[in-house]
Amino acid sequence: QVQLVESGGGLVQPGGSLRLTCAASGTNFTTYTLGWYRQAPGKQRELAATITSIGAVHYANYADSVKGRFTISRDNIKNMVYLQMDSLKPEDTAVYYCNARKVNSVTKTSLDYWGQGTQVTVSS
Repeated sequence: QVQLVESGGGLVQPGGSLRLTCAASGTNFTTYTLGWYRQAPGKQRELAATITSIGAVHYANYADSVKGRFTISRDNIKNMVYLQMDSLKPEDTAVYYCNARKVNSVTKTSLDYWGQGTQVTVSS
């Protein structure tokens, strides 16, 4: 069965750092776009970062709110994706979800897998 399992969340002070890890299993994720989404209380789930592998080249995309502070990376051999979060702010507080997505460009349908989420709290 396909599953994504996040780890690494916790409580940190403003300006601190955390590294989130997502371990994917059950299929070959090399051709999937992997990403991190977050959902704060009372807010809609939003994209934080995505990363797509084309050959040996990785293409990363970031929300403006995290650009320059977060770094997404992936290991296609280990089927893992990471989110290094630096210079954390209180507004980064949210549940962070790992996502794997494969889009059929002809039918415009998506195959999505989601992790259970991990809580990140930035507070003094």
